Amino acid sequence: MRRSKLWLSGVSATLVLGVAGCGTASAVHQPSGQVNAPGQGTPAAAVGSAQDTLTVITSPKGNFADNFNPFDPSTNDGTYGNIYETLFYFDNLTGKTWDLLGTSYHFANGGKTLLVQLRTNAKWTDGTPFTSKDVVFTFDELKKYPDADTNIVWSVLSSVKAISKYEVEFDFKTVDIPFAQQYVLGGTYIVPEHEWSSLGDPTKVKITWQKAIGTGPLKLISFSPQQYTFEANRLYYLGAPKVKYVRYPAYTSNQAADLALASGQVDWSGIDIPDIQKTFVAADPAHHHYDFPPGGVVELYPNFNNPLLANLAVRQAINLAINRKAIQQIGETNYSVLPVPTSLIPSQMSWLDPHLPSQDRQFTVNYQKAIQILERAGFRRNSQGIFEKDGKELSFNLLTVSGWSDWDEDALLIKQELQPIGININVVQQQFNAYYNSINPGVGIKPNYDLALSWTNEGPTPYTIYFDMLDSKGNWNIEQYRNPQVDQALATFASTTNLEVQKQALYKVERIAAEDLPVIPVFDGELWYEYNDAHFTGWPTKNNMWINPAPYTFQAAAIIIDHLKPVS
Repeated sequence: MRRSKLWLSGVSATLVLGVAGCGTASAVHQPSGQVNAPGQGTPAAAVGSAQDTLTVITSPKGNFADNFNPFDPSTNDGTYGNIYETLFYFDNLTGKTWDLLGTSYHFANGGKTLLVQLRTNAKWTDGTPFTSKDVVFTFDELKKYPDADTNIVWSVLSSVKAISKYEVEFDFKTVDIPFAQQYVLGGTYIVPEHEWSSLGDPTKVKITWQKAIGTGPLKLISFSPQQYTFEANRLYYLGAPKVKYVRYPAYTSNQAADLALASGQVDWSGIDIPDIQKTFVAADPAHHHYDFPPGGVVELYPNFNNPLLANLAVRQAINLAINRKAIQQIGETNYSVLPVPTSLIPSQMSWLDPHLPSQDRQFTVNYQKAIQILERAGFRRNSQGIFEKDGKELSFNLLTVSGWSDWDEDALLIKQELQPIGININVVQQQFNAYYNSINPGVGIKPNYDLALSWTNEGPTPYTIYFDMLDSKGNWNIEQYRNPQVDQALATFASTTNLEVQKQALYKVERIAAEDLPVIPVFDGELWYEYNDAHFTGWPTKNNMWINPAPYTFQAAAIIIDHLKPVS
């Protein structure tokens, strides 16, 4: 149930700014006349009225920590987009580009120089003007503190400098146009120099809600562990949004969130709702709508630091035992699409190698072949029926997120499916922050898991998912896969705009993905999108899907919020 994020992130915070949220009333500010009424898994009292307050649930995550640091991957929803912005947003669903803090850009010097024009009317929410100094400062922070540079932009950048008050020049070591667009322009969230210059290592800073100073369309006005609230930013360079307040309540499970959505307490969500026509649409057919356009692939990630999972025979056996049709029907309630071994999503099948062997184009379930592969690799069943070799059992923990009911069901199905081939699975459900820190603990720190269900980062072309997931420098290579052939092919793609050369490069990666199984596709994940248009208009619709509609695609979500208008 989780999906892509392009994060400028860091590690656990140790320095506290402002008042840390501790669940006490003194840590919460409410607008005049409003009171906070927190409750486990239930929303607090609304700010304003239903007509001017948008309520959003991205996914159940339990209680919130008072953390709005854009360098911390476990930061709260809305930190990206609502508060902090990138220079541009490249929509992975429509292919459109949205100007944010930047208004235009062009490449020069054979693609090794990138010149960006900035907005001249943007201000930080404390009233300080936004300038090129903030952009240069942000990138200098990533260079000075490599743990903050999780997109590894300085692996390709050679310098960043201000040409004028509103123009920035990026110089690159080598030509890498898709990387420059996706991560330099579209994946790095800009922070204010006047606030951050005295804070030191940004990955060790805790930004509480009072100190979250951004350029985005919203501004935080209250926080509690059960709910936090934004108001329209009156200083926003496109004008204050028409949505007066936006609140994010805490929920601990899909079921609780489903009920809130169906009853009209929530306007916008990105959750899996079983039998959605009956449980959601039928409650208010005139106003309850949904669409689940194809999104990113959900993969089973094997941790290559585990020598058993680094063994291709083990990955092959796991792959042959997974019944993806059952997962689609039961775990994903027929909302998902069956995946392909190359991890290409339906909208990107034009990139598929036409000469790819048939066995690399679709999955089959074959328990007998899986067992034969393990036996040929020297594994033998022990007295419990579990395959082992040199005293080491094929027994693994499978990590998923507590409360993400579809993923939790999928994990249990995988456990059942691997049992007949002698592989033992222990499903481990963790709260989101603990889960994220286990699979992606920070630069240079080994992930702490065996197997994990997790998302992929999709982009305008398959380059994004392949680079992030499979390149040695990829920012979502949580499985720790290393393959020089993949790195070289992706470098070739990035060095040219010639479509045929790019396709030939990706064909090599597709075959490796299908045959070496660095990750194991489970299903093509949906972009979960449910909305209630009783109070606001301007939503993306099935007939006009003008942007990625999922509330957890945060920069897109902020753009949507800015486009919504109250119903008269």
